[in-house]
Amino acid sequence: MARGGQVGLARVAVVVRAGAAPLWWLGVFAAGIGVLVPGLTGRRIGVLAGAALFIVATAVVAWARRRRYTALAGSAARAGKHDVLQDRGVTVRDWRRGHRWWLLLAFLAALGSAFALPAAGGLLLAGCGAGLWLKAAWIGRREQAGDALLWVRVDWLADNAGRPAGKAYRSTGIAAGDAAPGGARRKTPATV
Repeated sequence: MARGGQVGLARVAVVVRAGAAPLWWLGVFAAGIGVLVPGLTGRRIGVLAGAALFIVATAVVAWARRRRYTALAGSAARAGKHDVLQDRGVTVRDWRRGHRWWLLLAFLAALGSAFALPAAGGLLLAGCGAGLWLKAAWIGRREQAGDALLWVRVDWLADNAGRPAGKAYRSTGIAAGDAAPGGARRKTPATV
């Protein structure tokens, strides 16, 4: 996304957080439907196994690649005057569009698993979404502590607009862009 010396930058926390809501809601929906199916093991065992999977998935996703994020944040270069900051909505839309088939397959797998373990697949999916929210919140706390927002070049993201722990980060002041630290929508306009 370089044109005339310009480089497009996407917020790291927004890319991480983009998958949280779809995974959470698809997981909750799949778990709700899965509870209606008696399954091979019965509802009680399925829900208990799902609760354990939820906790494990949340922890694994929240803690995965933290060292890589920390190293990239520590070596982040200051964004230049020719860098173009991508809107939060564009980043989220690109991520969701790039992952729509994976989300559909994960949802269908969670529904299918209900015939063996009711609700377990849905709770696993919801745990992945919760883990992404926790990871984005952790990145937001790092951004606030360092008083700098972290950005990644759009052309360094994967083809599906994912994997923000890539080559290098850039940083801006805390008021740059339209997203608050952690990738959430900014509640009030930033004072520049």
